[in-house]
Amino acid sequence: MEVSAMEDAFPKATARRKGGLRTIPFIISNEIFEKVATFGLTANMILYLIERYLMSSAVATEVLYFWNAISNFLPIFGGVLADVRLGRFRVIALGSCVSLCGMCLLCLTAILPVYKKTPECAAGSGCVVLPWQLPLLFTSFALMSLGSGGIRPCTLAFGADQLDKRDNSAKNVRTLQTFFNWYYTVLGLSIVFAATVIVYIQQARGWVVGFAVPVVLMVTALTLFLLGSPFYVKEAADRSVIIGFVQVLVASYKNRREPLPPETADSSSFYNKAGCKPRTPTNKLRYLNRACVLRNPGKVDGAACDPWRLCTVQQVEDAKAVIRVLPIWSTGIMPGVVVGQQMFPTLQAKTMERRVGKLDIPAASFGVFAILTLTVWVAVYDRVLVRPLSRLTGHARGLSLRQRMGAGLALFAVAMAVAAHTESVRRAAAIAQGLLDRGKEKEEPVVHMSAMKLVPQHCLTGLAEGLNLIGQIEFYYSEFPKTMSSIGVSLLALGLGFGAVLGSAIVGVIHAGTAWLPSNLNEGHYDRYYLVLAVLCAANVVYFVVCGWAYGEEGKNRVVAADAAAAEDDQEEEEEHKAGII
Repeated sequence: MEVSAMEDAFPKATARRKGGLRTIPFIISNEIFEKVATFGLTANMILYLIERYLMSSAVATEVLYFWNAISNFLPIFGGVLADVRLGRFRVIALGSCVSLCGMCLLCLTAILPVYKKTPECAAGSGCVVLPWQLPLLFTSFALMSLGSGGIRPCTLAFGADQLDKRDNSAKNVRTLQTFFNWYYTVLGLSIVFAATVIVYIQQARGWVVGFAVPVVLMVTALTLFLLGSPFYVKEAADRSVIIGFVQVLVASYKNRREPLPPETADSSSFYNKAGCKPRTPTNKLRYLNRACVLRNPGKVDGAACDPWRLCTVQQVEDAKAVIRVLPIWSTGIMPGVVVGQQMFPTLQAKTMERRVGKLDIPAASFGVFAILTLTVWVAVYDRVLVRPLSRLTGHARGLSLRQRMGAGLALFAVAMAVAAHTESVRRAAAIAQGLLDRGKEKEEPVVHMSAMKLVPQHCLTGLAEGLNLIGQIEFYYSEFPKTMSSIGVSLLALGLGFGAVLGSAIVGVIHAGTAWLPSNLNEGHYDRYYLVLAVLCAANVVYFVVCGWAYGEEGKNRVVAADAAAAEDDQEEEEEHKAGII
């Protein structure tokens, strides 16, 4: 990444203040090495489970779906831990250490023997996996998931903390968008490296060397992150974030029989924090306004009131921001299904001709085309398209966040339809070659069809991710209260986690009720599986349109939060001025 390309959008750090552009190389470098290490392990894992642990393709896929689900569920707990207790810096450092331990254990599974020593196994058949190998493997998966639960929700929010000015100005919006886009550009390039170089090392040098390299990279990532510690802005954890949210729910329930003031009521009817600019709550989710309605406006003592019956307007608006996001968040579950099923294209590529010129492309490396497409799209959108689009639409981001998210959801449906067509053509070619019943041979026969035919579906998936997933991250970070940024960012991972569980359930139901997903791809109907996903993705687009319409205007919560912060700053300056006079 060229720093000069970002200087026009990023504020420059001064010698007197922490944060700013100088901290970004430490944070990005940590994320690069962590992603290369993590993706370098997961990209080829389907083949590791099948070849070394003798799992069927369906069982191995379900194992990876559940591993992916756990890895995506845990970030919500990491986000809460960071925002409420430890802070983002500590959670990232702790998560990196735990993830490193998991990688070391995984490397150990490749070093130690995996099969019982029996005459049948020595002859090349009837091998039985040692009873302690699978627990060791799953423990390594669990530790890596636990570590990613600390890294994923905090790194992006921690980087944005170094640059964010807590307002909704066009300059700040542009700064954050540039950071998010370049962040994903660099991450995309690192994943491309992992999907090519690391996967090639695993194929050419074996699993031991292939798993040892990510361990070294993870050590480097942790070292670089810790080196930048003196320069970081480290936002303090705020325990009141979660408590305040619960208090609003409890107070609105306790006051459920109390009448609401008319919509035209002024700020005197509502409880505002002392010293803050008085304002009225919005009419969205108006039921929750009961939590901040004053029953006796002239007799309220802010220090003595019961916080479980009377909350501030800001608390209510923060709670509304979280609740309003949830329907749109639920539309991110289907992308999790699509992103999580990339094991099947790996199996498809393994049965096809993968030689391009003199280069034999590993089956697991075809996912690199999705990452390349995402990377190119993000760079082109940020550097070329944003300015002309912003002049047309009036949005500082070019397209609004929901427009990008909706376009991405539509492309996920198109990608699955293209995947279904490609698999139908591949299977027809295999049948024409007489390969229908030859899938159980030790060396699986290759279909006379180039694996490059899989590239369009990967490119469409990558473009969909660039639009939808990055749009989700920006949306959650922008719409959530500042003190809940880590929790907001972790919502993407949570949606992908639910998507992985749903994807595993879909595979399980289809595998149990049909013959579409056998170990021999040629005997099955993987094209019908892709069609099922295409239909579900199309239905999800319609659902997103409804949720987007119900959400209303973007950015309102950030404006309210900025007003509150400005009022507090003004009060602090006034008190300091008075103290100076005295």
